[in-house]
Amino acid sequence: MATTSPDSLAAGRAYQQQLLALLGQDDPAEVAQATASAVQSLLKEAGSDLTRRPAAGEWSMLELVGHLVDAEIVMSGRYRWAISQDEPPLLGYDQDLWVARLGHNEAQPDELLAVFSALRAANLRLWRRSTAEDRERVAMHAERGPESYGMMFRMLAGHDRFHLNQMRETLRLLREPR
Repeated sequence: MATTSPDSLAAGRAYQQQLLALLGQDDPAEVAQATASAVQSLLKEAGSDLTRRPAAGEWSMLELVGHLVDAEIVMSGRYRWAISQDEPPLLGYDQDLWVARLGHNEAQPDELLAVFSALRAANLRLWRRSTAEDRERVAMHAERGPESYGMMFRMLAGHDRFHLNQMRETLRLLREPR
């Protein structure tokens, strides 16, 4: 495995702290439980604006949902590797390439939401049955270094909040008079 550079580690730690700050002291399972419903409401609110981008290089509402699905897919594996293996390596991924190449803007919103909801429910069940020891188990992220299952789970709850806020801002921008 390639060594992680000090700059990459510093950027990774900053990213961790950003997401953890969005979670604050809230229960990550409660935040995670509420996300699918919030996404569903925002999709309904978006109406015909689902595939419009607020600016060049920005994601549409549908692409944001696709990204949440991608993150849930990736984290599903990471959680299980961390719990079941001893310090497994975790690859990073280029989220922009995933969104573009997986064609999220052409996807059906109900299908994306169904995949997200099913994976999220499975991951919440895993969290609820995990032990304190499970939550301390560490995997080695290629860009950020060691991350425990508990840290990853809390980060994903912060990630949810980040992208729900981004979805709200996207809708605001799309509806602003031009």
